[in-house]
Amino acid sequence: MSSSLSSPVLDRMDAWWRAANYLSVGQIYLMANPLLREPLSIEQVKPRLLGHWGTTPGLNFLYVHLNRVIVERDLDIIYVTGPGHGGPGLVANTWLEGAYSEFYPEVSQDEQGMRRLFRQFSFPGGIPSHCAPETPGSIHEGGELGYCLAHAFGAAFDNPDLLVACVVGDGEAETGPLAASWHSNKFLNPARDGAVLPVLQLNGWKIANPTLLARMSDEELEHLFRGYGYAPRLVAGDDPRALHPLMAETLDTVLDEIREIQQNARRRGFTARPPWPMIVLRTPKGWTGPKEVDGLPMEGTWRAHQVPLAGLREKPEHLEILESWMRSYRPEEIFDADGRPVAEIVGLAPHGDRRMGANPHANGGLLLRALRVPDFRDYAVEVPEPGAVVGEATRVLGGLLRDVMKRNLEARNFRVFGPDETASNRLGALFEVTDKAFTGPFQAVDEHLSADGRVLEVLSEHLCQGWLEGYLLTGRHGFFSCYEAFIHIVDSMFNQHAKWLKVSHEIPWRRPIASLNYLLTSHVWRQDHNGFSHQDPGFIDHVVNKKADVIRVYLPPDANTLLVVPDECLRSRDRINVIVAGKQPQVQFLDMESAIPHCAAGVGIWEWASNDRGEEPDVVMALRGRRPDARDPGRGVDAPRALPGASSARRERGRPDDATARERAPRWAPGPRLRHDLHQGEAHHLRLSRLPLADPSSDLPAHQPPQPPRARLQGGRNHHDPLRHGGAQRPRSLPPGRGRDRPRAEARPRRRLRQASHTRQADRARRVYPRARRGPAGDPQLALEGGRGRVTGRHGARLSVFERR
Repeated sequence: MSSSLSSPVLDRMDAWWRAANYLSVGQIYLMANPLLREPLSIEQVKPRLLGHWGTTPGLNFLYVHLNRVIVERDLDIIYVTGPGHGGPGLVANTWLEGAYSEFYPEVSQDEQGMRRLFRQFSFPGGIPSHCAPETPGSIHEGGELGYCLAHAFGAAFDNPDLLVACVVGDGEAETGPLAASWHSNKFLNPARDGAVLPVLQLNGWKIANPTLLARMSDEELEHLFRGYGYAPRLVAGDDPRALHPLMAETLDTVLDEIREIQQNARRRGFTARPPWPMIVLRTPKGWTGPKEVDGLPMEGTWRAHQVPLAGLREKPEHLEILESWMRSYRPEEIFDADGRPVAEIVGLAPHGDRRMGANPHANGGLLLRALRVPDFRDYAVEVPEPGAVVGEATRVLGGLLRDVMKRNLEARNFRVFGPDETASNRLGALFEVTDKAFTGPFQAVDEHLSADGRVLEVLSEHLCQGWLEGYLLTGRHGFFSCYEAFIHIVDSMFNQHAKWLKVSHEIPWRRPIASLNYLLTSHVWRQDHNGFSHQDPGFIDHVVNKKADVIRVYLPPDANTLLVVPDECLRSRDRINVIVAGKQPQVQFLDMESAIPHCAAGVGIWEWASNDRGEEPDVVMALRGRRPDARDPGRGVDAPRALPGASSARRERGRPDDATARERAPRWAPGPRLRHDLHQGEAHHLRLSRLPLADPSSDLPAHQPPQPPRARLQGGRNHHDPLRHGGAQRPRSLPPGRGRDRPRAEARPRRRLRQASHTRQADRARRVYPRARRGPAGDPQLALEGGRGRVTGRHGARLSVFERR
């Protein structure tokens, strides 16, 4: 037993753990009767049960032990949890420590607040079943597996006083991104970075199969992780009385080792990569849950992975098992008469920002400092006339990034990430002021490698993205360069980060963070030497499916436009910026004086490349920053189809920013690729540059939003996406005077009709949820006992989505 841990402290920690487990079970099952003041009835149980119990007791166990060392050692710790859908545990613990009620006052620390806490979990208008932006203390979207350890190391870089406790699920450990993430310790410098304490949670099972690591012997696990460069320690068992002191002793030991590693490096300088400690926690799946149900084993098996008692309405006898399970935590000992946690439990929590649910590193916008960015005009390429100069655009950008790095060396809040392609992508100027991070061992032939380097290169796009996300979410800035064809590897990670940003916009206490900036070069049109394998421009299609308030796509056609774009991207907040630019020598078109207004407009007319003299042009070229034919700048590889016309005039349009164009575009004629937008309820064009202009002679208005044609599509709930579900939908025939047959001047009654439809949907919602009412602003609202929500009609959507207010 740890010498610093007395029996009374152990008893109080066990009480916290029982309280967290009780609250976790209540979130999964209950809508009412949170303190079991009366026998459970089926009406008090949620009609649909969602959540993952199996991983939750282990997460709760670690949380209370981390609380102890935070208080005793005054540590700065954030808690990153990888196991999927462990949300009830994190919510329960932040409620016990008081942080949850500070962010959400309606979920107070009493019986009424506990009832709201239970009801909101996986409920309309409530919160997800996994960690998400709504979860205080979280920097990790827990709905998808594989990224927790990369996020943890990204958070630790340049945070010398921070310890990131990262729980890796044994199912998650089977994913490719997580398997690569173990190598992150080769980039962590104890002299200037924080520390990551990985905890591998071995509870044995996935949804229906055993996990691979859990079926390995203790000896195999030790050899595996020693090979990765860790010093593993095993904590195993199922008896809380034995496991509490063992975990406390192990945690004290590994924290002493981390402190010694850091102190040695900071006193003597970095000399060699140390073996960082880690913990392997082997406990039963669904620990402390029902041992057996219907004669089948439950605890310690795959049956405990999600909801152990899923068929309560079909098998009412299971209700007694649920009540007995919850009463086994002795709620009368851990909550007072008003439903508040008793003083013995509350006293275990750290204070203020030391609470893991209130740590500012988990709300990185609180710590964000603006980058010191030089004037991009100082790096301009002289272009006396279009086509007179040849240059490498990304090499010019490298000079700008070099000086961004140099100006922020003291702040240590900017890093560049990439999969072994920084020099290949012509950004080698960075190595004039910094090196590539690596903790050795080193060889004489190595170039630009050091433990203090600020460029992170590893041949895993997953790691680059995960490190960058963790770095940004804890209040810093970064830049990610990659070959265009291979950035698809992180498609899913991009999705998750975009979702995080979208939800964070709606959470007042989430402060804006620096944008995630991609530079995609080695692009599709200059891969003739590598061939078909290196040709894929489709990441843009993936990105522009998101709303323009989250993403921007930039396609600068030359060096000066490429200088303008990153300046805006590095200063932006809460966005994902995708820049696609060539690295090969190519013709330069615009001087800096022309590049700035061209980029500001998002799309522009190149008069020097056009023979349009007020006549109707034959062709409107929309160059999306792709390589034009050197013999004729008008012959862009990515040019749209031609419009029939009587003259031979041609108009050139360069496109540095697709998202800006979506906001400032003229009226577009129907094109070949339409997307039915779920939120806006009308057809939108994905590839604007492939579409002909309805009025080619008109100039672009600086203020007019796009006016895309509307299309009614058949399909349930109006949710059909032809691109997603395969094949186009046949537009439903409309009666005369409706839709496209109606003159534009008569569109107003149609909008009133759509608003009337919103009202009908709100009436339907009130019939389904009788407590629905209208808010003070006249918007349809839904008053739920578990928290307020609203039926949203923004953007003309069908009123079928409940959003947390």
